[in-house]
Amino acid sequence: MNAVLGQLLDETGQALGDAIRRTSPQLSAQEVGVVVETGGGIARLRGLPGIGANELLRFPGGVLGIAINLDPEEVGVMLLGAGEQLSAGDEVSATGREADAPVGEELLGRVIDATGRSLDGGKPPRIAERRPIERPAPEIMDRAPVSTPLETGIKAIDALIPIGRGQRELILGDRQTGKTSVAVDTIINQRDKGVICVYCAIGQRGTAVARVVDTLRRHDALAHTIVVYASDDDPPGLRFVTAYAATTMAEYFMEQGRDALVVYDDLTRHARAYRELSLLLRRPPGREAFPGDIFYIHSRLLERATHLGDDRGGGSMSALPIIETQAQDISAYIPTNLISITDGQVYFSPRLFHKGLLPAIDVSESVSRVGGKTQYPAFRSVASELRLSYSQFEELETFARFSTRLDEDTRKTIEHGRRVREVLKQHEHQPLRASAQIVAMKAVDAGLFADLPVEDIRAAEEQVREHVLAAEPELCERMEQGEELDEDDWEQVLAAARETLGSSRDAED
Repeated sequence: MNAVLGQLLDETGQALGDAIRRTSPQLSAQEVGVVVETGGGIARLRGLPGIGANELLRFPGGVLGIAINLDPEEVGVMLLGAGEQLSAGDEVSATGREADAPVGEELLGRVIDATGRSLDGGKPPRIAERRPIERPAPEIMDRAPVSTPLETGIKAIDALIPIGRGQRELILGDRQTGKTSVAVDTIINQRDKGVICVYCAIGQRGTAVARVVDTLRRHDALAHTIVVYASDDDPPGLRFVTAYAATTMAEYFMEQGRDALVVYDDLTRHARAYRELSLLLRRPPGREAFPGDIFYIHSRLLERATHLGDDRGGGSMSALPIIETQAQDISAYIPTNLISITDGQVYFSPRLFHKGLLPAIDVSESVSRVGGKTQYPAFRSVASELRLSYSQFEELETFARFSTRLDEDTRKTIEHGRRVREVLKQHEHQPLRASAQIVAMKAVDAGLFADLPVEDIRAAEEQVREHVLAAEPELCERMEQGEELDEDDWEQVLAAARETLGSSRDAED
């Protein structure tokens, strides 16, 4: 009897609750807090006892914020918009939603901020889906080895410091040494390779980002790229979350089984934005006034870049974080943190830049701990000896400055190294297909340019590339499909190269 009565009361209560919700949908509980203090891109709140970490908050005027300090007495919030109109006593409402970013195909070709707001003057993008900006990195068992090259189109990188899809390769160097140009060239080179690119600009000037967007548009690379931008004038909170939002956008494509690339330009400004936030929120400062978890903010960001196993779709997300060094000090706090997180680094030397050796990549200071396994066999066969001979040349060239008398072997090594260096030079925004690079490397490695003056080598190398690509299209196709070439194949390539150089000399005579 009691059981029947209890069931009847439960059903009656449920029906009554449903009726109230249908007739009064506007009646719902919502937590509200009060602004205690605001300024500098942060706010302190009282109330909101049920708030969660990284929960999105709504301020008057539509300003959004993210809760990052959950203290017993107050909540610390980083603002994602201008907070000049906010004042103490304003009410703040919890959204119950974790901070998120838009994802999807609709964002391709657009310039947006971390929240999805259009910055390119076009219509607001159609946003069908949003995902949290903070997500756990894929587990080890869900990952697969890096096995496919991420072709940058830059000879010095693809030959000597190769990068694979799913790898994290740090780009570092002093300001104005060409770091962004190389990253943009890498994006341009993905035009017909099926790689979705996300260019994340953190704290950059508007004119610099406009130049990058214009370059991508002129080279037909904007259609497969999302540009996510936070200027130096934006609040530090927006600058901080931009990197995570860009990662979420790229992650969407990786989880669909596709390949994605994220360029973070740059994480030095990202670290400074977090330091600014932390000091304003009165977190204890440590080395160089950075908070103790500065390593963690970058590691949890970059660990999300990986190559997923086939059971997870087989997609990949590669990361090219850029950081700026001061006075070539790669042992500073933030550079050493990121060097330990990433799978290698490409170092840009101001000394080489001022000499006009562009791109100014210092091969001796650069390394790729993964990409060598992804190189095409034809690339690997010519690049291994080339890197060794080039490193020997750099050491001998320095030594030769102190001596006027050199033995014949040393002189030959130096002359060969000078020709290798000329071949490694490359114009900005002119990435090359893999077979063209392999042909150039094989020609210089075989000593075909030994009799040419150094100043004529770049023109001769260009002629060799164009002629061999036109004369031996089948061999070039095999190189790019990952096939190994035998001695007869290589002799065929060199014969075509010699034919070009011979006809050039005959024309000069």
